Amino acid sequence: MAATLQITLKDGARRELAQGATLKDLAESVSPALARMAVAARLDGVITDLSAVPVRDARVEFVLAEEPGGLEVLRHSTAHLMAQAVARMFPDVKFGIGPAVANGFYYDLDSEHVFTPDDLSAIESEMKRLVKENLPFTRREVSRAEALAFFRERGEIYKVELIDALPEDAVISLYSQGDFTDLCAGPHAPSTGVLKAFRLHSIAGAYWRGDEKNKMLQRLYGYAFAKTADLNDFLFKLEEAKRRDHRKLGQELDLFSLHDEGPGFPFFHPKGMVLRNALEDFWRQEHRKRGYAEIRTPIILRRELWEHSGHWDHYRENMYFTQIDGEDYAVKPMNCPGGMIMYKTRLRSYRDLPLRCGELGLVHRHELSGVLHGLLRVRNFTQDDAHIFMLPAQIKDEIIGVIDLVDHFYRVFGFGYEVELSTRPENSMGEDADWEFATEALADALRARGVPYRLNPGDGAFYGPKIDFHLKDCLDRTWQCGTIQLDFQMPEKFDLTYVGEDGEKHRPVMIHRTIYGSIERFIALLTEQYAGAFPLWLAPVQARVLPISDRHNEYAARVRAVLDESGIRAEADGRREKLNYKIREAQTEKIPFMLVVGDAEAEENTVSVRRYGRADSEKMSVAEFTALAGAEIKAKKLPAPAETDS
Repeated sequence: MAATLQITLKDGARRELAQGATLKDLAESVSPALARMAVAARLDGVITDLSAVPVRDARVEFVLAEEPGGLEVLRHSTAHLMAQAVARMFPDVKFGIGPAVANGFYYDLDSEHVFTPDDLSAIESEMKRLVKENLPFTRREVSRAEALAFFRERGEIYKVELIDALPEDAVISLYSQGDFTDLCAGPHAPSTGVLKAFRLHSIAGAYWRGDEKNKMLQRLYGYAFAKTADLNDFLFKLEEAKRRDHRKLGQELDLFSLHDEGPGFPFFHPKGMVLRNALEDFWRQEHRKRGYAEIRTPIILRRELWEHSGHWDHYRENMYFTQIDGEDYAVKPMNCPGGMIMYKTRLRSYRDLPLRCGELGLVHRHELSGVLHGLLRVRNFTQDDAHIFMLPAQIKDEIIGVIDLVDHFYRVFGFGYEVELSTRPENSMGEDADWEFATEALADALRARGVPYRLNPGDGAFYGPKIDFHLKDCLDRTWQCGTIQLDFQMPEKFDLTYVGEDGEKHRPVMIHRTIYGSIERFIALLTEQYAGAFPLWLAPVQARVLPISDRHNEYAARVRAVLDESGIRAEADGRREKLNYKIREAQTEKIPFMLVVGDAEAEENTVSVRRYGRADSEKMSVAEFTALAGAEIKAKKLPAPAETDS
């Protein structure tokens, strides 16, 4: 009787596997359907090919194509598939590297032929033919000498360089499918037949190994997914993202502009300021309800302050500097040191705590020009900051209070979100015990509030761990906005104290936190979330009165005056244009309400109301309309999908 191995599956079930059998055989024994769906397996936690043969008792978990690990295997395999197609069509090409990346893959190629979009289409067709051949991916391990000989014979200079850079004890493996062999650690899908949902999309230049001293190679990019439906959904969202791009809409809707005279320093136009002020007014209103006092601290402060705070050592490369009266000053990249100075202006008692201080503070950070991106990545922005000074016993309640506030804000704007707990980075200050206590305090508050979160090791601020809130938009993209940072270091550095019940001085703990993250970034996200068709309460122009002809201009002006008096931001379009032209223009500008007025409306003191994105209209009195719009503004009602997607 053949010897067997004991295999433990993901659900804890145990199976016997004959020695010499593969993981594919194991999958077949569990379920033929599982064997068809699995693209790889985790063997004692290490992802590997289904063709692998276990040599000892092990834990095995099968990896499906739709899972993150399975997608990475598919995408890497599709990179090899593309390389095989290129090798068939362009035999003189030399290959660099071809990894999986977010949503797809790329391969770097050295070729005298300059690739074009037409080539991508032809390569993609060849890839589809290879898929139909259903070529198995096979792995073999070779010696360094054998690998070098194999690739030198084929003139693959980049593969030779990669092998030379490997450690002496490295396992060197080659993967083949049909007539194509590549240097690769794997793992790969069982065969080319499972690689059915891909699209080649762009060509770029890339220096070999990212070094500008090396040769510029051609990088071919592709998308790859587990199913065609997933690929089509992704491609649709890409097109939607272009339509919703806040840079394009910001210009079309006259909200803001960016100029070469100040790269990364946005200019807000009158309509953009209306939107911005609405966000700030809401921020102030909600913070007043929760016991926050608003403060403002200077933009420029002495260098010594930034040395004292630790920013000089930990954040200097992101800061701007100037001299005043022969002394060094820095433009603030963060608001917190100013908050420390404010706290120290008077003696604090335990009865004063928690002290919640909010600030809409303008900060400047030196971002590299290559990463600037509309309002999402700028060099100056307004941070909706707050610093909470508290007793150690108040930590949990204060963190929960901030979590509740963040949740309230994001629900008002219609955003879902994900939560991340970031722990101590390498470039940090303070004692291990403080960091451990602070990290556990954040985790404890999240658990108490029932908020699911994932760990992000080593990505905390240099002075404390943090909770980050990643907004999820209508295209399933995530954006880091709100944050809660628990800090024991700054109170120590600035010698902050309060007088306790015992009459002695004690050290407070503090929270740094934002909700919007930055006003600029949040405006970008709102613009893209609603494709510029903002909720009524945020819309720069909430209603436009459209007179049918010149003789109705006087009535249109009276209607506008009533709306203005009612707190509704309104305009009257008295130009000598056809009504249909005025309606189309108002639709283009995504104005929530169009109020058409003619003879009948003027006689009856009514308006014909048409919502953005709808073809129908409804007649109502001016008073009825102001009541309707006023109620929607007060409720901060979100637009219906049909209104947003027009």
